[in-house]
Amino acid sequence: MVTVNVKCPHCGKSLMDKKRLIDSKPSIAVKLTYAGKRAMLYLSSVYGSYKVETEIDVPKSKIAGFRCPHCDGDLKSTRKCDICNAQMVAFDLKEGGQVQICSRRGCKKHIVEFENPKTELEAFYKSYIKAYGD
Repeated sequence: MVTVNVKCPHCGKSLMDKKRLIDSKPSIAVKLTYAGKRAMLYLSSVYGSYKVETEIDVPKSKIAGFRCPHCDGDLKSTRKCDICNAQMVAFDLKEGGQVQICSRRGCKKHIVEFENPKTELEAFYKSYIKAYGD
């Protein structure tokens, strides 16, 4: 299992929650907003897993808002999903670069971008090798 370690692109604080595990790994904790309601949303940090936990029921195909639990900054990206045209949600990778996910419930579009491809791809590769072996 390759995991991502992310932080807020606004305040730089970690979004990782070591107490709330999903897929046996620390989850990514953000504030979820939908239809005037707010609650914490915990996302799996395992790359490729779509497991989440929250108290708000966001119906399939509906768009939700995502905010930092520390600074309340909007995590909405300037990029739109090329599958469903919803706004993407951005998290900075601890080692540099970004992970983006679609804000539409049920859309599986996600993107990983590296600022310094050589070092960050190497770190991603090492994480993969550690998880899966040679």
